[in-house]
Amino acid sequence: MKISFFKIKAMLRYFASNTDQKLLGKTKLMKLFYFTDFRHVKKYLTPITNDRYVNLEHGPVPSTIMNLVDAVENDIDNSVLGDTIVVTERDGSKMKKIQARHPFTEKDAEYFTKSELEVMAEVCEIFKDCTSKQIEDASHNESAWLKTKLGEFIPYTLGAQDKDSLVDEDDIKTAMEIID
Repeated sequence: MKISFFKIKAMLRYFASNTDQKLLGKTKLMKLFYFTDFRHVKKYLTPITNDRYVNLEHGPVPSTIMNLVDAVENDIDNSVLGDTIVVTERDGSKMKKIQARHPFTEKDAEYFTKSELEVMAEVCEIFKDCTSKQIEDASHNESAWLKTKLGEFIPYTLGAQDKDSLVDEDDIKTAMEIID
């Protein structure tokens, strides 16, 4: 699966523009990507980012996106996302705050299908005022986290095992084979 950096950058701007900026840390950001990808899979069979998710202590994390965000934090001048986000530490907190350099625009919206924009809006509406801990706890109730072990990659097909899935595992598997 191929990951579109233009789409990732646009999603970062979308999340920053549509959630409470004071609460948007790295952990929450990773969960917004998770819920967006898996909600789209549960409704429309395919993820938006095509990233591979891994089970980590604080819940599912998109591996490539996490590495790209970490690179901004460690070496902004040489990072792929350095022109898109800034990662800063909040005073007296371990939270790594995420800020977009520019707001989400109509040009950004062109990278997405109608269903992708719909799902991003739904996820932001659900979690816009949540803390990192609240969204992390929500991710711990998902099959993707419950049915994999720490450090394992999470197959998108696990989304079919959640109560809110509108599709079944075989349909997700077929759709994923087609886009690979």
